[in-house]
Amino acid sequence: MKQTQISHFGLDHLKIVEVSEPKNPNPTEVLVRLRAASLNYRDSLVVEGKYNPKFPLPLVPCSDGAGEVVAIGSEVSEWKVGDRVLLTFAPKWISKEATHAEMRHTIGGPLPGTLREFALVPETGLVRIPSHLSFEEAATLPCAALTAWSGLFQFSQLKPGEFVVVQGTGGVSIFALQFAKLVGAKVILTSSSSEKLERGKELGADYLINYKETPEWGKEVRRITEKVGADHIIEVGGAGTLEQSIAACRPFGVIHLIGILAGKSGELNLLPAVMNNLKIQGLVVGGRKAFIEMNQAIEASGLRPIVDRVFTLEESADAIRYLRSGSHFGKIVIRI
Repeated sequence: MKQTQISHFGLDHLKIVEVSEPKNPNPTEVLVRLRAASLNYRDSLVVEGKYNPKFPLPLVPCSDGAGEVVAIGSEVSEWKVGDRVLLTFAPKWISKEATHAEMRHTIGGPLPGTLREFALVPETGLVRIPSHLSFEEAATLPCAALTAWSGLFQFSQLKPGEFVVVQGTGGVSIFALQFAKLVGAKVILTSSSSEKLERGKELGADYLINYKETPEWGKEVRRITEKVGADHIIEVGGAGTLEQSIAACRPFGVIHLIGILAGKSGELNLLPAVMNNLKIQGLVVGGRKAFIEMNQAIEASGLRPIVDRVFTLEESADAIRYLRSGSHFGKIVIRI
């Protein structure tokens, strides 16, 4: 079979190689023919050795994968050949909370990732694809969608009419926008691109803020919310944007800390977070049960993920370069 792997860290070392196709699943394993993968910012960091330089090499990158079952182990009862499935990011993470070991046992590093034609997966490391989605659409769900869902509905309970600030138009942010609109919340979308803001408006964003034109966008959020502040902030910038998120958040509101695109360190005035009883909730994907619940909601609502571009397996390096450019809206997919 074909797989894309790195033998040394660095995008220039990303190559397609031929390896033996896995066969004969163990009693509790499932063999999946992968059809599509999607990219997350983590994947770029993994390839460069910036996420964890101790990951074993050679390594197949990428954590999101969709495919179909082609063989099952003798004790597998949940799956049958032909089922359309998604791999879970952390196969041992089942419920709401997990141990450190369960959260670090992840595909795309240290476990082999999804840029390959076949994968042997534990029976509990799969969920069913929503029936109305293609493999390419479904491949966007395991990390970005589940992270947004976990924040808004597992560790919080987003309610109709609440205000959600969504930073940017990457995968997690667009899913947060879509999920917020499903339950009737109000979305304030920030971006440096007027074009992307208009596309966000088409998806239902109620208010738009260009943060290049309005660098102190926290004040603008308070103006929009009549000085109350937003109930939820989808924080993907990290240290570079956290101070504005704190300014934008209402007392007892939640900042969902997901990314560090604008930096992981810097001087911060955290006193307002203390004085306003803010909850800063770190988020990294979620467990299998939440994944199943999210997919049920996606199927019931008919929600369709936003796929920006689809690359081939041979174009994996180009896909990562495109991710790094930051010019995408929604998710970048690789067809396998």
